[in-house]
Amino acid sequence: MKKIIFCLFIIWTQFLSSKESGYGVPVADVKVISSDFNAFFSYYTKYIKLSNDFVGLDITSKIIDKRTFLNKISTGFYFPMRLTSQKQTYIKLIKVNNWKTIDIPNTLKQYANSELKNFEMEGKKIPKFYFKDLKSKIYNSETTKDRIVVLKFWFIHCQKCVEEMPNLNKLVKKYKDRNDIVFLSLAFDKNEELKKFLTKKAFYYPVVGNQKNYLLQDLEIESFPTHMIINRKGLISKVVNSYEELEIALKKEISK
Repeated sequence: MKKIIFCLFIIWTQFLSSKESGYGVPVADVKVISSDFNAFFSYYTKYIKLSNDFVGLDITSKIIDKRTFLNKISTGFYFPMRLTSQKQTYIKLIKVNNWKTIDIPNTLKQYANSELKNFEMEGKKIPKFYFKDLKSKIYNSETTKDRIVVLKFWFIHCQKCVEEMPNLNKLVKKYKDRNDIVFLSLAFDKNEELKKFLTKKAFYYPVVGNQKNYLLQDLEIESFPTHMIINRKGLISKVVNSYEELEIALKKEISK
């Protein structure tokens, strides 16, 4: 019992330094969300978006770069705590030595490693491509030159990939008058399978089939759905895994 109380005291002192630094105070009770998985998951989905822009703080409230922040979380010894500042998004690392459930650090490691992989792709040139969609339209470096390209990677039996399609359709409609934005989806499945699927499911992105090798080997994509934004210079600007993150990232890219 004394050991538990001491650990909680250490965590609380870490919080106090956040308040004193002017970054705000924790948005939730770390004693609860670091010990119960349901509470953690609810907190995480509401407050933490590692793909978004944020200011990372170490346990002493010192600002650290995003790569260092993600690497720390990937060790399984740190908890990302969102702070209450309205000026910017601050997320502070809280050291946790003894988890009550291993599911939380394991999940955090998975999220951090996934985001770290996405983050490392930013600024790089996309591997050479030549795509022909189901309507025989060609997409390559020449046809997409000086345009923003929004890519979705998916396959028919990926439930999350299909569930987000209505929201993606809204995004396409929102920017339908923008000739400088190209939406395109790359799928594992064969063309005939995709054509059959699309007779039952509306999807406004042009679709390119038979792209399993390109996605897994050339791009080394590991989770689905994945969305990638290519900027006007042909460089990877952002890689995210949900519609919500894509919408934010695309809006930011357009404003540049």
